Amino acid sequence: MGINNGAGSGTRPRDLGRAVVRSLRSRRLKWPKRVALALALLLLVPPLAGAVALRFSYAGDLEDGTRTRGKDAIWLGHAWVDGRKKDADVVAFAEQIRGTGIKDLYVHTGPLEHDGTLPADRHPRARWLIDAVHREMPGIRIQAWLGDVLATEGPNGLHLDDEKSRASVVASARQILDAGFEGVHFDLEPLLSGDRDYLSLLDDLRELTRSRKAQLSIAAHQIDPLPAAHSVNGAITGRQKWWSQQFFGEVARRVDQIAVMSYDTWMPLESLYGGYVAQQTTLALEVTPESTDLLMGLPFFHEDDWGHHENAETVAAAVRGTRLGLGRTDRERERFGVALYVDFAALDKDWAAYREGWCRLPS
Repeated sequence: MGINNGAGSGTRPRDLGRAVVRSLRSRRLKWPKRVALALALLLLVPPLAGAVALRFSYAGDLEDGTRTRGKDAIWLGHAWVDGRKKDADVVAFAEQIRGTGIKDLYVHTGPLEHDGTLPADRHPRARWLIDAVHREMPGIRIQAWLGDVLATEGPNGLHLDDEKSRASVVASARQILDAGFEGVHFDLEPLLSGDRDYLSLLDDLRELTRSRKAQLSIAAHQIDPLPAAHSVNGAITGRQKWWSQQFFGEVARRVDQIAVMSYDTWMPLESLYGGYVAQQTTLALEVTPESTDLLMGLPFFHEDDWGHHENAETVAAAVRGTRLGLGRTDRERERFGVALYVDFAALDKDWAAYREGWCRLPS
């Protein structure tokens, strides 16, 4: 039997060769496309699944009893202690917070020096403010807000691993309490999850504040939205945005108040941001002891950059997310509230959304 050259089907050998070449080329082209598609799916599917989960988290009805407990706080700018604010400003602010749940004022009194010390000239009008608040806002507690950049992502900043620097931070807190403040509020960033030196500092600070019957509060990083997210982000970017839930709990057990900075979340849509806040509220509630005030941050500021989209990170979405998380996790919890960041950047609509969504009793 002879070799079939395809003459009977009308296909010449040259045509058959060209078909084989086209087939091989097609296969070579398809493989890179398939690999690219697989990589795209690996990159896109987890974020899409996460977005769906956050959108689902933002859905549902709000539970009764998920409004202010009268334990809210607000961060106040440096103008309140450097001489720019006057008696009339205190009177106006007292009227501004009347009928809300605000109990604590975190007044920017620093920043600390990189060695942990606090120059006295950073807060020349502190005594005036304390007296004015007590006069115009009886029952409102005033805490000194101290902070500094930590040397965790570069050589410059406060070194918590230096015992002398930590001792200076405690001395600065003592200085603040001597000035008449009823507590001290620390915002030290960026603070890596698992930092044992930070926990040691909190232990020393708690010993001081308890002896003075004063409040110790801190501004806290967000909690891993996915297991070990802080480690993965750190490996990719060299920075850590989140704390592990375990570390958050260790911090919460050492303070009187812990305020989650639940903004600058990268979320592009209001529904995703609200769902994220609901998730953060649940994660924080699960590990914060009943003896500690847990406060969820509200974005009373307006910026547009890669980490914060003001059309997404709204007060209304944060309040709804907070109420959803509270209702699903621990609706009866009393030591819970929200913290407003920050007074000098707030608009009337932010105050209105806070009052309407969190403070106002249903009619």
